[in-house]
Amino acid sequence: MDRTLISATRDHVGHEVRLCGWIHATRRMGKMVFIDLRDVSGLVQAVFLPDNKPLLEQAQSLRPEFVVEVVGQVNERPKKLVNKEMLTGTVEIQAHALKVLAESKTPPFEIVETEKEEVGEEVRYRYRYLDLRRAHNRDRILRRSRAIKFIRDYLHERGFVEIETPILAKSTPEGARDYLVPSRQYEGKFYALPQSPQQYKQMLMVAGFDKYFQIAPCFRDEDARGDRAPDQFYQLDLEMSFIEQADILDLTEKLFTAMVQAVFPEKHMTFGTWPRISYDEAMKKYSTDKPDLRKDKNDPNELAFCFIVDWPLFEPEMEDGHYAPAHHIFTAPRTEDIPLLDSDPSQARSWQHDLALNGYEVGGGSIRITDPQLQEKVLGLVGISQSEAREQFGHMLEAFQYGVPPHGGIAPGIDRMLMVLLNAPNVREVVAFPKTGDNREPMTGSPSSVSEQQLKDLHIQLRRK
Repeated sequence: MDRTLISATRDHVGHEVRLCGWIHATRRMGKMVFIDLRDVSGLVQAVFLPDNKPLLEQAQSLRPEFVVEVVGQVNERPKKLVNKEMLTGTVEIQAHALKVLAESKTPPFEIVETEKEEVGEEVRYRYRYLDLRRAHNRDRILRRSRAIKFIRDYLHERGFVEIETPILAKSTPEGARDYLVPSRQYEGKFYALPQSPQQYKQMLMVAGFDKYFQIAPCFRDEDARGDRAPDQFYQLDLEMSFIEQADILDLTEKLFTAMVQAVFPEKHMTFGTWPRISYDEAMKKYSTDKPDLRKDKNDPNELAFCFIVDWPLFEPEMEDGHYAPAHHIFTAPRTEDIPLLDSDPSQARSWQHDLALNGYEVGGGSIRITDPQLQEKVLGLVGISQSEAREQFGHMLEAFQYGVPPHGGIAPGIDRMLMVLLNAPNVREVVAFPKTGDNREPMTGSPSSVSEQQLKDLHIQLRRK
C-alpha cells in the first residue's frame, strides 16, 4: 500500500490508508489510546480500540517523537467531536496496524509549542533538526520553498534562463570583506566565495543570454544584524539586456505582486502601483532611503513596497581621498551627468534602483556601465588605478570590447524579504540551518579546527598566540 500524506486523509473517508510520521502527542481515554500523528503536511488523530488487545498494548508504549507507521481506516468524526483547529479535524484514523520505525529520546525542549518560556537560540540551533519539527518553523521553510518555486516558474514562463555561476571565484574589491579559500595547487593564491554573481552575470549578457536569473548564494564576511546574516544569504539574481530601468522595475513589481498573492494570500499591499521615489525626495521627506510607507504600522499583514531611484553615483563622504560608490563600481551614471565626472563627480546621479519593503532594503540593482573607457574612469574615481583595474577587472574590460549589449538588473534578497513576509524576528529564522548572531553553528560545531596535514596541503602555517 502506498503511503498517504496526512493532509490528504480527508479525501479518503471510508478507505484504508498507510501513514508514516512522528508521534506528536498521546492520550488515554478509558480503554482507548489516542495519538496525534505528524508528518510534513500536518497532524491527524488516530485511535486504538480495546477490541484488539495486542495492538492496544503496543500503542500504550508509544512516546512523543517515536517514528511510526500506522495503517487504518479513515472515518468521519461526529459533528460534536470535530476539531476546527486542525486541518484534518473532520476525520480520525481507526488504527488496524502499528509499526515502530524508530524510538526517540526525550527531546531537550518541547516540540509541541506551549506558553512556557521559549528555549534559547543556542539550544534551538544545536538541535535545529528538532526545532524544525515545530509547526511554525516547518511552515516557514515550506513557504520559503513555495515562494522560490513561484519565482522560478514565473521567470521561466517569461523566457528567462536559469544559469549557475561559480562559487570559487576571484577576489575583487566589491564593498564587503571576502571569504577567502586557499588554493592547494597554487601556493599563495586564493579563491573568494562570491559576494554576488555580479561580474559573471554581466559576462552572460556579453555571451548573449539576454534574460538570466538564479537563486544565488552570496557570501560576505560581515557582522550580523537582525536583517543580515553574518555569513551567507540568498538573492534572486536577475539580469536583462536591451532594456531600460523601467523594464526592470516593472518586472520586479509584477513578479512579487503575483508571488504575494499566490503564496502569502493573507497579506495586502498598501499600493496597487508601487511608488517610485527619488533618493532626494526620500531623504527630505522620510530621512531614510528605505522608508516604511505602511498606513498602519501595527498591521503585520500590510506590505508597502516602493522603489528608490535617481541615486547619487557616489557617497557624499570621501574615503582615503577618493570617492566611494553609492551602489557598486559597475553602476552606470545617468547619461546627462557623465560630463560631471570630469568637473564635479559628487553631483553625478546614477541609474541605481533600490527596493524597499516596510522599512527594509530588500533589493538593489542598476543599469550597468558598458563602455570600457567610462568603466575605467569610474574605477579611477574610486581609487583603483589603471594598472589595478587591468589586474582586477581586465576580464570585464576586455569582454566589453567584443560587442556588449546595454543591460541591467536587480537582486532582491530572498532571506530578508521572507523575514518580512513571514513576520519572523530576524533572517536567521527563515533559513533551515542558520548561524548564531556571532557566526557559529552549534549543531555541527562550525567553525572548527582542522588537522596539521590539511594546513600543510594548503601551504598554511598558523601563528600561535
